[in-house]
Amino acid sequence: MTLPGRDIHAIVQEQFRSALPTRLGVAVSGGGDSMALLHLLHECFADIGVEICVATVDHGLRPTSGEEARMVAAEAAKLGLAHDVLQWCDRPIAGQTGNLQEQARNARYTLLTSWARLNDVSVLVLGHTADDQAETLLMRLGRASGVSGLAAMPRSRALDGITLLRPLLEVTREELRSYLRARDLCWVEDPSNEDMRFERVRVRQAMDALAPLGLTVDRLAAVARNMGSAREALDWYTFLAAREMAEVRDGSILMDQRQFRTLPDEIAHRLVVRAVQWVSGAVYPPRREPMAQAKDAVRLGGSFTLGGCRIVTRNRRTWVCREFKPVSETVTAPGKIWDGRWRVFGGDVKGHEIRALGPEGLKQCPDWRSTKTPAAVLEATPAIWNEGTLIAAPLAGNGNGWSAELVQNSEEFFTALLSH
Repeated sequence: MTLPGRDIHAIVQEQFRSALPTRLGVAVSGGGDSMALLHLLHECFADIGVEICVATVDHGLRPTSGEEARMVAAEAAKLGLAHDVLQWCDRPIAGQTGNLQEQARNARYTLLTSWARLNDVSVLVLGHTADDQAETLLMRLGRASGVSGLAAMPRSRALDGITLLRPLLEVTREELRSYLRARDLCWVEDPSNEDMRFERVRVRQAMDALAPLGLTVDRLAAVARNMGSAREALDWYTFLAAREMAEVRDGSILMDQRQFRTLPDEIAHRLVVRAVQWVSGAVYPPRREPMAQAKDAVRLGGSFTLGGCRIVTRNRRTWVCREFKPVSETVTAPGKIWDGRWRVFGGDVKGHEIRALGPEGLKQCPDWRSTKTPAAVLEATPAIWNEGTLIAAPLAGNGNGWSAELVQNSEEFFTALLSH
């Protein structure tokens, strides 16, 4: 049960106690949670010199979405705040929607982080509440999630160089509605929140039946926080294990197989998950069942493919590397970023393009074995081509005046172990 008379302003201010940026971005849909967040941030920080920038993602999925974005713009204008509407232009066409909610969520985060970078916003504030946390916990219980899944949403995490901050995870939806009503502030109700086709809506409806059993929003959110503490401890020990037995080489994660075998199962699992995510660039980890198979492949010295990565073991050293197939059609110009990870530069660029080396290209690199890097690793590395002719393969012993470097610093792999 929610504590009466809580000072929501103090809760929000506490989330910024360690560091308050001079500019904050806030995502506002027009719903009650985000509208309350907008006004809370303004009341807490506008008078002390913090610039607040507002963004609304218009998914274009409902006839009223444009009107709702204009309502947010009007509210932001009343507060003297800059506001931008971000359009989802490449949404799926009718009949080819797949998991529409998941696609919309992914698009939303992509649009928001891009907007934040363009506007020099390093911290983006989101309006998720204790109710969202409780619902997420129940949904993940239904999927038999592990500790990280049951920890639900972290208060803070990095995404594409932007810090996402959720200061309302200990505040209930009803508290925010009470806050809005007390100030006679407006908000809109999304009709999809009543659509029982969506899992989250069904879970939300079930919450009323669970409350008499003690499974209230507050208690479920507390469980998620407890799991979050456990996740932090596991991440720390995964970080220590990685420091001891892993390194970044040729864009891959190289691990000592013998040391890996000594790791507790959960630490081993997390290390492989993070390696796959770092190499593939995936935001979300692969599902637990294929990850268990990948972990076994590392322990047994076998080979496995998942999430755009390959796992191969040579001489008791295991490589988590990029898989060739997902990058086989990826083409960029020299100097541009290839596969979201590599920048290639060197000699005359006229008519040249950057593509994966591939098996056929590797055959044209007689010195590749001197690199002591497995063929499977090198096949997915960048090479310079000109109308089907291999010009250079910087990582396969055939530099020919060209070089390739990771956009990410190798140290970022280790720091990422602590930021999930």
